[in-house]
Amino acid sequence: MADRELWSYKEIAAHISVQPDTVRSYRKHGLLPAPDLVEGGRPYWFADTVREWVTRRPGHRGGR
Repeated sequence: MADRELWSYKEIAAHISVQPDTVRSYRKHGLLPAPDLVEGGRPYWFADTVREWVTRRPGHRGGR
């Protein structure tokens, strides 16, 4: 079953053990997938989108 929970920079950062500003930098530099939803100008990603990205990102450690 798909995990459709929406994650912000904060949840992504916690998942990969970095600071939220690091995740913002990843997005700025095109290293993060496009958001699944933008609401009120804030980007959000489905948890499954983030988990898939984690498996493909260079130097990944698999998150938590």
